[in-house]
Amino acid sequence: MNTPDTDRNTRHAERMQRKKTVVDEKIAAAQNERGVLLVNTGNGKGKSSAAFGVVARALGHGMQVGVVQFIKGRSDTGEEAFFRRQPGVVWHVMGEGFTWDTQDRERDVASAEAAWERARTLLRDPAVGLVVLDELNIALKYRYLDVNAVVADLRARPVMQHVIVTGRAAPPELVEAADTVTDMGLVKHAFAAGVKAMPGLEF
Repeated sequence: MNTPDTDRNTRHAERMQRKKTVVDEKIAAAQNERGVLLVNTGNGKGKSSAAFGVVARALGHGMQVGVVQFIKGRSDTGEEAFFRRQPGVVWHVMGEGFTWDTQDRERDVASAEAAWERARTLLRDPAVGLVVLDELNIALKYRYLDVNAVVADLRARPVMQHVIVTGRAAPPELVEAADTVTDMGLVKHAFAAGVKAMPGLEF
C-alpha cells in the first residue's frame, strides 16, 4: 500500500529523471572550448567579489591571471593583499578614486586611458588565462573610454582567454558582445541603514 511519502518520493524520482535527461542533452550539445567574456553588472553588491572568486578558481587550475582596476584607487583591500601574494597574479590599481571624489573629468579620462593600455597588454598575451577588468563599466558609462574600441580589443584577445568585466550600468554594446551577463539586483544593503564599509566584507 502506497503512503503519501511513497507517492511523493516516486513523483520526485520521476521529476528528477526528466530533469537529468534535459540537462544531459544540454551538456552533450555544449562542446565548444574557447575563452568566455563575462559581465557582472547591476546595482547590487557582489560584482567584484564574484570576479575575485573566479580568480581563486583560475589559480586553482594553474592559470595566469591579470587584474586591472579602473576607478578604484585604494590599495588596502583584502583581495589585493591576498592575491598579490599568489604566484601567477599581476594586479594593477589604476584608478584615482570615486568620480564624486576626484571631480576632475580630464584626470579621470587620463587614468582610464592608462588603465586600458595596461589591460590591452594583458589582452594580447595568450599566457594569461583570465583577465579581470574591475569597474570598467563605470569608465564606459562616463565615456572615459570609447566602448567600440574596447569591444574590438576584447574580441581580438587570444582565443582561450577568459575576461570578466565588472561595474554598474554595462553598456549595451558590451552586453551584446558578452557570452555571460549577470545583473545583480539590489534588495537590501547595510549602508542604507548607516553601516559603514567593513573590512573583510566590503574591501
